[in-house]
This record gives sequence, structure tokens and C-alpha cells, in this order.
Amino acid sequence: MEQSAAGAAWAGDGSVSARGVGGAEESRERLFRLGAAALTDPELLCVVWSSGARAPGAWAVAGALLTEGGGLKGLVQQEPLALSLRPGVGPVRAAQVLAALELGRRAQRAGERRPRLRTPKEIAAHLAPVLGALRREVFHVLCFNARNVLLHDARVAEGTMNTCPVDPREVFAAALTARATSIVLAHNHPSGDPEPSVQDLALTRHLVAGAQLLNIKVLDHVVVGDGGYVSMLERGLMPDEAKEQRRTWSANGGCG
Repeated sequence: MEQSAAGAAWAGDGSVSARGVGGAEESRERLFRLGAAALTDPELLCVVWSSGARAPGAWAVAGALLTEGGGLKGLVQQEPLALSLRPGVGPVRAAQVLAALELGRRAQRAGERRPRLRTPKEIAAHLAPVLGALRREVFHVLCFNARNVLLHDARVAEGTMNTCPVDPREVFAAALTARATSIVLAHNHPSGDPEPSVQDLALTRHLVAGAQLLNIKVLDHVVVGDGGYVSMLERGLMPDEAKEQRRTWSANGGCG
């Protein structure tokens, strides 16, 4: 739906509401008066983008971005470069909105106690909100103490749509920094199919062998897809060196 007039603005449901050139300023006033929850999605975008000056184009850009891009869910899935190339957005606005969305995600977890993840299903549920929306492969290392309490969730590599080069040094640096006794490897498949590839299996063998030298247990490698996951542990795809580690995790109340 296109903006019908220069003095119109986009409402949260995609309709047009009468809001003028000073819309960003009005939205800031509404935010302070009623709270941020009272603002529509386009209003929130305009507040994030506003530097205090009147910017009438922000309303049209926000409305078009949300309508054509699949709403907030689609916005979360945007890559920074692709978002910056959208008409009227640019690198500054793209960075502002993606940073705001990331702050919101982190705020959700900030008050949580460190989770105790004991099954591949729990690990996949922990990762899905972060990995499920991405359009490129990323590789995470989940670092645990002896009681399977998550100490740190580290992103150690980023790739393209179908590949993600992983440096073992980054994997083990994350584990050692967190003083982890065990780790779970995890990455996503943007294609939506979580089935491990031949390269995934080879990388897992390589990392399990390296972890043995550092006395770090590799409990599992979880691949997250579109609404599903594959646990190499559950599939029996973990290397032979990890069999003893599997029994140890089972004894601690984890996967068996």
C-alpha cells in the first residue's frame, strides 16, 4: 500500500494514518507520554532513525520497508548490506535498526539465569530464535561447566548461504576463555534442511580430535534448520572418540 499523501503515515497494520511532517517528533512525545508499547512498528522505526530533525521521508521508508519486507520478522532476517541498499535506508539507518533489534533480543535474555541445557532439544530451542532467522551460515560454540550450565554462547564464524569456514583456534579459544569443561558445536542451514553435510561430519571429527588434546569434551553438534534440528549425538554420527563423553553427559542428566 502506498502513502496516499505527503501528510500521511503508515500504521502498524499497513494502513495509512494522518500524521504530518513532524511525525518522528510526535512519536517521541507519544513514547514519553504513553510508553514505547503504544507506538506502531513504523513509529518505532522513525524514532530509531530520527536525529531530532524533521524527516518526512522516514514515514514512507518505514512503511514500505515493513510492508514489502514481511514486517518485523522479515526485518530481523535482513542482512546489513541488503537492508542498507533498500530505497531510503542506507548504512546508517540499517545499522540503527539492526542494533535496536539486537538490543531487544539481548534484553530478553539479560534477566535470565544461566540456563542448564541437558538435551539436544533444549539446545535447539535456545538457538532457534538467533539462528533460525539468519540467511547466512554461522557457527556457535556453547560452553558448559561440569553441571551442564551454559557459561557462554560464542559465535566463532560467519559464512555465506551455504558454507561457513571454521577456524579451530577460534572454537577452542572460546571454550578456554569460558573455562568450559565441555562444549556443544552448533550451526544453521539457511536452506532450511538441517541434515548434516559431509563437510559437517568431517569438521566435527576434526574438532573432537582437537578437543581431546585440551581435555575438553565435545558433547554434540546440533544443526538448526527451518523449524527443526538434527543432533549428531542422537543420530549416532558423533566420532568414536566422543562415545565416552556421551556417557558422561548422560550421567549428568543430559543426553543419553
